[in-house]
Amino acid sequence: MKKSLPVILVIVALVIVGAFTIKIKRTRTIDWEESFNEKSSKPYGINIFYKELPKLFRDKKIRTVYHQPSSYLAANSEDGWGDHVAQGSYIKVGNSDYLTEYSVDEVLNFVSNGNTLFISDYYFHEKLEDTLGIEIKFEYNPKKDSISELSFTNKSLNYTKIDKNSGDNYFSKFDSINHSILGHSKTDEKRVNFIHVPFKNGSIYLHLQPKVFTNYNLLKGDRYKYVESLISYLPDDNIYFDSYSKYQNSYDGDVEQESDLSWFLDQLAFRWAWYTAVIFGILFMIFNAKRRQRIIKIITPLQNTSVAFVKTISNLYFETKDYKNLIDKKITYFFEKVRSDYNLDTEELNEEFITKLAAKAGKKKEDVKTLINYIKLIQSKREYYEDNLVKLNKYIENFYA
Repeated sequence: MKKSLPVILVIVALVIVGAFTIKIKRTRTIDWEESFNEKSSKPYGINIFYKELPKLFRDKKIRTVYHQPSSYLAANSEDGWGDHVAQGSYIKVGNSDYLTEYSVDEVLNFVSNGNTLFISDYYFHEKLEDTLGIEIKFEYNPKKDSISELSFTNKSLNYTKIDKNSGDNYFSKFDSINHSILGHSKTDEKRVNFIHVPFKNGSIYLHLQPKVFTNYNLLKGDRYKYVESLISYLPDDNIYFDSYSKYQNSYDGDVEQESDLSWFLDQLAFRWAWYTAVIFGILFMIFNAKRRQRIIKIITPLQNTSVAFVKTISNLYFETKDYKNLIDKKITYFFEKVRSDYNLDTEELNEEFITKLAAKAGKKKEDVKTLINYIKLIQSKREYYEDNLVKLNKYIENFYA
């Protein structure tokens, strides 16, 4: 581990430096998708507008609807099974194409009971347009700066401008007698983009520029005043904010998903502190995942003490000068080897024995005869000297050679 520590530190340093270099060079891209999602803080999300609703409608109940109106409004009707009777204003900003015919019928029924419907979108459901007798067309913006002007028929209300706008939708057909013109959009000429439609006991407000509700426009100058003027047409009543389409799209990942960690990851210092901690953690796990083995003690193998033992014994005999004992043992060991190796009887050391031993050992008869005769000579003596032991050992070693 100590040897690999410098390598780990170098890798971590390179990763951190590389990450900061990429961060400095990378140009942050902005997502301009028109999600109209009330949870999104991106330019064309409507998070700011959604959070301001409680201030615009003080002391009123703000409910977010995550169901089709055909089920939600039906459940919360006088004959329904919901927890209350729906009364107030139903607001829909963008993505209204999800509505089914049953939902259109239920929304119109909701309005018929004296309630209000407000929709801001580029187009509306075909059944809604047919029922109200309206048609919508698109006018391309010829201006290079892509700016459109939005205003109200009531001159006391705030007008505004909207940029990054390729063109405007407008009402090409509506009931000019029963429908009230509330606002206009202007590119090269003024066209109707905001109307009020009385419907039985209630009211419907249709607006054709949902981008005015987005975060980008509300934070730019005093454009928020235009939205305040739009909302001022709604009665001071409970609000039903439609979020069905955005809620459904979230399963497909089309809208922004935020977590509690998202704010920290948006901060450069926090983000790289987090990444560094993760990198160190991973490296720690990798290098500590190796199997740790206890130190194995080195066991010294047993030594062959036979040679040392022989040396010790021979030195003992040599120092005591017991030549007779040594000579007797060497002769005894020699004859024992002859009996075991050559299968010869050593009782009679005669000429026949010498001949057989020389033949089986592959030695010269004269050398064998010299050895055997010297053994017989020593065995006949009573006193022994060092010279006798040395000479006997010489003859025996020559036989073994």
